[in-house]
Amino acid sequence: MKTVSCTLNTLLNDDVSLIEEQKSDVNRVLDFDLPLGEYDFLKKHVKKIGVTKEFSNVISTFKTPENETPEGFRVAYRLESNGILRADLIRDISYDKNGKKRPTNVLFSADSANPYEVKSISKIIANLTCNPGIIYDLFINNPKANIGNQFKTRDEVMEEIGRILGTGADISVELNDPFGKSDTELLEEAEKFREMLSEYRVVIKVPHTGPVTNVNVSELLLGNKKLGKSFADVTTEDAFRGHNLALMLQEHGFRVNFTLMFEPYQTALALQAKPYFVNSFIRHRLMQSESMELNLKQYNATGDPKFIKNIQDMFLEKDYLNMDQAQMELLMVKKMAEDMLKYRHFSDAEGSDGLDSVRHNLRLFKNTNLDDTRLIICSMEGEFNYPDIDKLLVEKEFEDLVYRVVVTAEPKYLARFTSCNQVVSYQRRFMNAANGQK
Repeated sequence: MKTVSCTLNTLLNDDVSLIEEQKSDVNRVLDFDLPLGEYDFLKKHVKKIGVTKEFSNVISTFKTPENETPEGFRVAYRLESNGILRADLIRDISYDKNGKKRPTNVLFSADSANPYEVKSISKIIANLTCNPGIIYDLFINNPKANIGNQFKTRDEVMEEIGRILGTGADISVELNDPFGKSDTELLEEAEKFREMLSEYRVVIKVPHTGPVTNVNVSELLLGNKKLGKSFADVTTEDAFRGHNLALMLQEHGFRVNFTLMFEPYQTALALQAKPYFVNSFIRHRLMQSESMELNLKQYNATGDPKFIKNIQDMFLEKDYLNMDQAQMELLMVKKMAEDMLKYRHFSDAEGSDGLDSVRHNLRLFKNTNLDDTRLIICSMEGEFNYPDIDKLLVEKEFEDLVYRVVVTAEPKYLARFTSCNQVVSYQRRFMNAANGQK
């Protein structure tokens, strides 16, 4: 509980004044809380109070109303050697307008490019993520979503989403083709998004590319749409293409959302690319683990090899094996599944909920020097994915890391967890009482 309240206004006296030409901007932060310890230090050194050039640029960029600071920014102070204290605005999606923190340290994001859907959740989320599949398949080319075919291009969609979300949410948008374009072309595409959404909001999504290259990517589009080689059969150059693309964008001033991390061993290497966001995909990994476990149990109970064949078929479908490995001995398939489940801690509390990768990644964050990097937990479905995440994030071990977490899902999936059965029961009671019924 606060017992003493200090503000920048408290510093003003006959010897401390505002920089005249910056008064309108300084007035936006004069009444912000100032910790007593900082006040005691500053009152000994401050002669003038102003703002940084960046502060004025943010205010101008977002046409912020008088006496306000915009959502998505925190206020910081810089004391110069000449006794001038300058307020600065730092991009930080943990903050609402006027320097107030969002309600929880855990933040929420939406996987959507549907402006009609985004509107309903715009005040709840701190980030939005989309990729070509979300933009084109789920919205532009979906007549049920793109009502009246009002939106015809990706740019139209992104501009409208930017307008709806305002300043408080980052917008993570993926480049259309990380394979066929040159680095120069990729930078040009990223720059177009920066111009559209502003440097403060845009985050460029960069996918891990693995063995997929500009030479073999066509294999994913033709025939059986299978890559001709194993996911592990990769050159060093190709394996780190996504990492180096992320680094290149970062060096050109872009924040990067580095994506497609399904196994926890991917994350430490992904962090070397200095991403702003790094992802932990959970849905498919959990579902595939459940399928392996069930078939192994059925095999151990019956000895029927069809259950190991089921695992092999799943391995082929989900690209654990390529077509050249279709005739792998079933005992090798069985061992492969057993080893995988052991690695995933699927039989103990560490990973029985499918969240061992999230726990591992959060522990990695204890040892990262990337103070602004956040972990996006993504790709959810079913009755328990989100509730299990919700429980994990209040575990004692992770209480000092939840401010690094962003939970993202399709808005409709998140919406289902705003309610429960008793809401209906109690509304029945309330509404009948209000209408004179029993």
